[in-house]
Amino acid sequence: MNKRDVVKMVLDGKKPPYVPWHCGFTIESLTKLTARLGTDKWNGAIDNHFVKLGHSTGFVEPIGNERYRDQFGVVWNRSIEKDIGNVEGLVLPEPTLKGHQLPDPEDDLCFRDISDTLQQYPDCFRVYCIGFSLFERAWSLRGMENVLIDFLENPTFLHDLFDAIADYNIARAKKALEYDIDAIYFGDDWGQQNGLIMGAKLWNEFIRPRIERMYQVAKDAGKYQLIHSCGDIHELIDDLIDLGVDLINPFQPEVLDVQALITKYRGQVTFHGGLSTQQTLPSGTPEEVREETRRLLQMGEEGSFVFAPSHAVEGDTSEANMFAFLEMVLSQPGYVEIHGANRAIR
Repeated sequence: MNKRDVVKMVLDGKKPPYVPWHCGFTIESLTKLTARLGTDKWNGAIDNHFVKLGHSTGFVEPIGNERYRDQFGVVWNRSIEKDIGNVEGLVLPEPTLKGHQLPDPEDDLCFRDISDTLQQYPDCFRVYCIGFSLFERAWSLRGMENVLIDFLENPTFLHDLFDAIADYNIARAKKALEYDIDAIYFGDDWGQQNGLIMGAKLWNEFIRPRIERMYQVAKDAGKYQLIHSCGDIHELIDDLIDLGVDLINPFQPEVLDVQALITKYRGQVTFHGGLSTQQTLPSGTPEEVREETRRLLQMGEEGSFVFAPSHAVEGDTSEANMFAFLEMVLSQPGYVEIHGANRAIR
């Protein structure tokens, strides 16, 4: 049994031999991790269970002065926020698509590394990622404030924009399915610390019809559908299950009742995340990190859970705290029995 098999067991609602994991790190925290590991092949060193293909935030090219331009023409300033950046300027300053064309969804840039990456991680669960996949793509082009106004003042334009973005995503997902992958992953933040950014009524009118079309691509192909949405999205979980979602990330304990949700939905949907990146990892002791990790692993023993920090580990997390949770997941008896002791974490 390999890591790919274990993840599929969890997504299928079965009890796994151990709780699988896939953990992400920001540039700052990754510097600490790779220095301690002594290798930049960190995904393999910590035995992450997913291999991520495509790109979870988008393909960019440097244009100087710590600015990067993505395929959609959006400029990201990474002088402060180093991983994704902050949007500069507006690609769509007016509420119209006239004269504007989205990029080619079959551009080789989006697929050219897939075969080599799959050869490098043959035993991992294969996830093709499309980040900033709808609402986020709209506000990156138009500006957050403008999109929130457009919901009410320019609904026809916003429907057209969401349709165009969804069509792009669908074409790209279909191309990705020509490869031997297991899942499509769409990233699109709808939540804030308390509830939805746009509210349930507007989400149902504008977002749901497009993601229903998008998610159906994976389902029609017999693949798994994974999503990422930060924040408090508890009121959408039933809808997302209805739409065929198999895994929800990042499962933030500050805004979601982790234990209650896993109990209620076990066997219906898998949750990915759970370890606090707002409190425990930056502010807790290594023993507190171990204790929270232990509790989450026990919670996931019956399935429907993939362990991870609730978002990419930030730079304010100590090396000791990073290795505290990694040591816990890598020492699970079922993992050691199948894969052997991992010598990278010591």
